[in-house]
Amino acid sequence: MARKLSELEVRRIAEEAEIIVCGYAFTALEDSLVRILDLKHPDCFMIVNSEAEIIETNMAPIEQRIVLELCRRNLKFMDV
Repeated sequence: MARKLSELEVRRIAEEAEIIVCGYAFTALEDSLVRILDLKHPDCFMIVNSEAEIIETNMAPIEQRIVLELCRRNLKFMDV
């Protein structure tokens, strides 16, 4: 089980994010991957590739669908 992020860590992630959409911080990682963190519930995350395909997640299925749609609409604004 992943440890809970501190408020300071969440703030740092938000500041380093390339974009924030509807409370989700999108951060480019290595190998054309993107981490998407729910800033309201920082224990929920998703990692996708540049084609918006899920690599790893712990989000509920309904949240996955919502975040993937946000991802598809906004990846073009990122350098991935």
